[in-house]
Amino acid sequence: MKVHQTQVGGMLNFTYIIEDEYTGQSILLDPSWDLDQIGEIITQNALTIKYIVNTHHHFDHTIGNGAMAKQTGAKIVQHEESGLHHDVAVRDGDVIEFGRSSLKVYHTPGHSRDSICLVGDGNIFSGDTLFVGSCGRVDLPGGSARELYCSLFDVISRLPGELKLYPGHNYGTVPSSTLGREKSTNPVLQPRSEQEFVGMLG
Repeated sequence: MKVHQTQVGGMLNFTYIIEDEYTGQSILLDPSWDLDQIGEIITQNALTIKYIVNTHHHFDHTIGNGAMAKQTGAKIVQHEESGLHHDVAVRDGDVIEFGRSSLKVYHTPGHSRDSICLVGDGNIFSGDTLFVGSCGRVDLPGGSARELYCSLFDVISRLPGELKLYPGHNYGTVPSSTLGREKSTNPVLQPRSEQEFVGMLG
């Protein structure tokens, strides 16, 4: 699969178009600001958007859903815990298929109850669960440092280090990383107890 990574808006969000290179069928991940720019990528590459997928329900990852669904005819996919409008609900372990490609859903609550990561073809799209060099905040409604600890150490840390990490925001020193690099250098992934982790996040 081919990954089109685009920084959008004043909050340094990333919107992704994940393309199946055999068929051109694609997933639009977390559409928000600068939708004209996203539309240009779709048009220039002659892509067909099968699904609009949100890594979680926060407005800065979902405000483009309606406009892009209308433009592309794609169905909106969110975790079953989401309270926002969606056409398809997914849960941990589900697989989202497009063209000859697929992404596996990992439920990773902590930043929000409905946070998910998507893994496939050597990539992990981590939303606001894990950034380059940090992690998502836990002080918003539905956030939980204890749940994020479990998501990071019981789920993400057990995935292969060679996965290329694509985060939900451009908050790090580089726009993408590898899971192995984050395991070695990211403070939130260093070994510590749950109590220590909760204390670190305040």
